[in-house]
Amino acid sequence: MAELVGNLLVAQSGGPTSVINASVAGVIREAGKNGAIEEIYGGLNGIFGILNEDLIDLNEEKNSAIEGLKYTPGAALGTCRYKIDFKNKADEAARDMDRLFEVFQAHNIRYFFYAGGNDSQDTSNQIHQEAVKRNYEMRVIGVPKTIDNDLPHTDHCPGFGSAAKYVAATTAEVALDVGGMATDEGACCIIEIMGRTAGWLAASSVLARSIGVGAPHIVLLPEIPFNEEAFLAKVKEHVDSHNFCLVAVGEGIKNTAGEELAADKSRLDAFGHPVLSGAAEHLADLVQAKLNTKTRTVKLGYAQRAAAHIASLRDIEEAVLCGEAAVRAAIEGRSGFMVKLVRSSNDPYHCATDLQDLADIANAVHLIPRDWVSEDGFLPNEKFIEYCRPLIEGETKLAYENGLPKYTVLDRVRVDKVLAPRA
Repeated sequence: MAELVGNLLVAQSGGPTSVINASVAGVIREAGKNGAIEEIYGGLNGIFGILNEDLIDLNEEKNSAIEGLKYTPGAALGTCRYKIDFKNKADEAARDMDRLFEVFQAHNIRYFFYAGGNDSQDTSNQIHQEAVKRNYEMRVIGVPKTIDNDLPHTDHCPGFGSAAKYVAATTAEVALDVGGMATDEGACCIIEIMGRTAGWLAASSVLARSIGVGAPHIVLLPEIPFNEEAFLAKVKEHVDSHNFCLVAVGEGIKNTAGEELAADKSRLDAFGHPVLSGAAEHLADLVQAKLNTKTRTVKLGYAQRAAAHIASLRDIEEAVLCGEAAVRAAIEGRSGFMVKLVRSSNDPYHCATDLQDLADIANAVHLIPRDWVSEDGFLPNEKFIEYCRPLIEGETKLAYENGLPKYTVLDRVRVDKVLAPRA
């Protein structure tokens, strides 16, 4: 394979995680070791920003800032949910591709890395295929991320372990709070956790039980059809025996007809999905009305994907590893792949990187196996716990300033634009 000399562009897409910047740090560090890569650029706000030729020069960032990215949540480069949609908007998608390759050519981009989830890997795949079609020599590698942990063909996704650690710790803390106030009057608390299609993150709440808090009592997953009668009976059982019931629910739980309980079909997101308006509130109304039990809700929201103060050290290290592996694969001449994590052992834990064709990843979803959940569908079992526990291990030692974690903010030195503004 002949050496490909040119510039590198890395960008981020979709909902951030507490370790997505660690993957970018891995890309930058590894790229700096190879003479074939001349400049290292970052695309601001993903594909949307690249279309507008919004690039920054990552070589201008301090070494301390690049190191600090490993411990900084959010998307340091900015992110987007912009979709190049050939299926529904073919003409617009074709114009977008023309513009992307104008930007790539204008800045001699020969290496492109996109850190993101399902839709982002689809975008990476389209760009790779377009480069082949146009005979434009460029190597495209996807870098996995998502707290949803639903990318197929990888054992797990960077970002999940840290979010799972936060969810489990928060569930334990809420359980101790609610349990400490429980009286004969009875109470129910419902924690809503991200995960539209797959329940990996909601399931991670079960790890709280391993430290002796005895909760959550019920975990509702999108993979298991919601049975109202069985759910209410289970809530009553725990309220009767413990004076309270703590429920963890994935935001995308569905009824037996496959419809999302909390879907607002009058509002659609950027990808045409109905906006989820509150699974926890829906269940709270149900418990209050049917059981006349005092019920409160907790919605973890953005906190579960941004809680770098309780990030898993293993998650950070693997996120960096994925960024480094992406660069090595591209230097070796590979393109059209996503880096994946392959686990060979739980105890002792061992995981390595490999590659998977982007076409196998794009828009596919990895669900929790049914045999990883109890027969009644209300709790993840030991198989899930054995899988998940190693991913939350290790604590970070953050720098603090005025009593608060000190995070990195990039200087974002702009690369001069050379093209006319996007039409």
